[in-house]
Amino acid sequence: MSYVRCLRGIASGAEYPHDVPMNLDPVDGRPVEMVLDIERLACEKPDAAWYDPTRKDLWRFGGLLALDITDPHDAAHIVPLGEGHTPELDYRDHAVAEAAGVSLWLKDEGQHWPGFGGNPTRSFKDRGMAMAVAQARRLGLKKLAVPTQGNAGDALVRYALAGGLDVVVAMPEDTPLPIMGSVAVAAKKHPGRVTLELVGPTIREAGAFLKEHYIPKGWFSVATFQEPGWRIEGKKTLGLEMAEPKDGGTRWSLPDAVIYPTGGGTGVLGMWKAWDELEALGLIDSKRPRMYCVQSEATTPLVRAFEGGADDTAALPAGKTISTGLNVPGGVGHFRVLQIIRASGGAAIAVSDADTAAELQRVWRERQHWISPEGAACLAALPQLLDRGLLKRGERVVAVNTGSLEKYLSDLRGILGA
Repeated sequence: MSYVRCLRGIASGAEYPHDVPMNLDPVDGRPVEMVLDIERLACEKPDAAWYDPTRKDLWRFGGLLALDITDPHDAAHIVPLGEGHTPELDYRDHAVAEAAGVSLWLKDEGQHWPGFGGNPTRSFKDRGMAMAVAQARRLGLKKLAVPTQGNAGDALVRYALAGGLDVVVAMPEDTPLPIMGSVAVAAKKHPGRVTLELVGPTIREAGAFLKEHYIPKGWFSVATFQEPGWRIEGKKTLGLEMAEPKDGGTRWSLPDAVIYPTGGGTGVLGMWKAWDELEALGLIDSKRPRMYCVQSEATTPLVRAFEGGADDTAALPAGKTISTGLNVPGGVGHFRVLQIIRASGGAAIAVSDADTAAELQRVWRERQHWISPEGAACLAALPQLLDRGLLKRGERVVAVNTGSLEKYLSDLRGILGA
């Protein structure tokens, strides 16, 4: 059975039953998270008996997740499609990292690699939506709605169709065509089960449209932080995978720094939650990676708030960037992202589209890896991080590539000269 104890307001601390659908915390309008009974898990499954390294997907973490695939009742709600268990690729010979003596690894959420799992829509969004759909099935929900810059909608459609749920996706008209096309084809093939609404210019307006036209009609929102911590639980598996024993070893450990492309910030909260839970289980100590959250210069709510010493972000006008997943002008969970950045000793960094494009070209030319623009933005941040003394020689650094370039190729083919 699941080890979830309750839902809890991230800011208010108020607790709620975990078996009742809810969105934001009614106390303050901020997100809620799922709270696990770590003591019971440790007692009933000591010595990390919940962990199954033979599984090639994110469900390898068993009872440390909000649904435990080893429990028949929980497993009935899960729709496993191979998500998670992605590799950290050796990028130590990346020119910038090698010159600085930094041990750089790229967590690749886009491509499928032998011996590992593979996100079915080639995006890290599959992690959160795999958990969201499973939780919706557990609670008997039938209709889900999501505003998206693209990949979250694609992921939700894939899992909702596999799980027998209906879905409405609202996305901007400038969403990359391969992503929009995937959702549009699903809507054409499954009328009544998949609905696509084009609303822009950003995810903010798409969300407002769903709140006005769909949520009052019984559709349940799984927008970023609008669901009760489900997507955080899926995304926390990124942090668990970074920490799990490598190469047949038994020691759980963390990198010195994580470079993460940050739009809404669900992944930041998820990774931090994972590490807190691992510490509570005695598997790691209190030291955390420094979190470097990367944004596009076109849309920089976190960077402005971080540099200005603010406790939360202020919504910005829509920008224009090749890193469409970073075109998020504000977020209800950004206050917590800022807390995590500061607690970790990290920073928020803005990079230009020109530098991001240069990294896309470099990675394709030197490695033939199809990383996403958002992943390339993390690599583009390296010179700034080094110039500011934020990365040090000998440190182990993990940059996260959140998807595959093939989902953006029609828009970015010219950058690669293809």
